[in-house]
Amino acid sequence: MECDDNGKTTIPLAVSCIPFSSSSPSCSRFLLSPPITGFQGPCAGCRFLRRRCNEGCILAPYFPPNEPFKFINAHKVYGASNIVKTLQELPQSNRADAVSSMVYEANARIRDPVYGCAGTISQLQKQINDLKTELAMAQAELSIMQCQQLQQNANASFFLGRLNLDYC
Repeated sequence: MECDDNGKTTIPLAVSCIPFSSSSPSCSRFLLSPPITGFQGPCAGCRFLRRRCNEGCILAPYFPPNEPFKFINAHKVYGASNIVKTLQELPQSNRADAVSSMVYEANARIRDPVYGCAGTISQLQKQINDLKTELAMAQAELSIMQCQQLQQNANASFFLGRLNLDYC
C-alpha cells in the first residue's frame, strides 16, 4: 500500500513493493519495483538498433543484453532484417543453432574478410592432411624398427643355437 500527500491509502500498481522509509508508523512510503519476470530489458539487438524491445522480441532469447558484440558482428555481416527473417522462417527448435552458426560465420568473416569460414575450414583440412602425413611417416618408421628388431632377434637366436650345438 502507498500513501498519497493527503494521507489516503492507495494500492500500488506493481505486484511487488519495497519499503522506502518508515517515517510514519501508520503510513509507510513504498518504492515501486518492476514486476519480477523473465524479461531483462532490451536485448542486444534492440539496444544496438535503438528500438523498443518487448517480451515477444524474436532476437531477445538469442542476443542477451550482456553480449552486445554477438549481435553487432552478425548485424555487420547479415543485417538485422535478414537475421529476423531467417529466425521467423525457422522452427523454434532450430533457431538457437541458426544464431550460433550466423554468429560464428560473422566472426570468421570479420577476422578474414576474403575467405571467412572457408578459410578456417581449408586451414583445418590442411592441418589434418599434414598430421595424416606425419602419422604415416611415424608408422612407417615404427614398422622398419620392428622389422630390424625381429631380424636382430632372429640373428641372435641363430647364433645362440649354433653356440649350443658347438658345446654339445
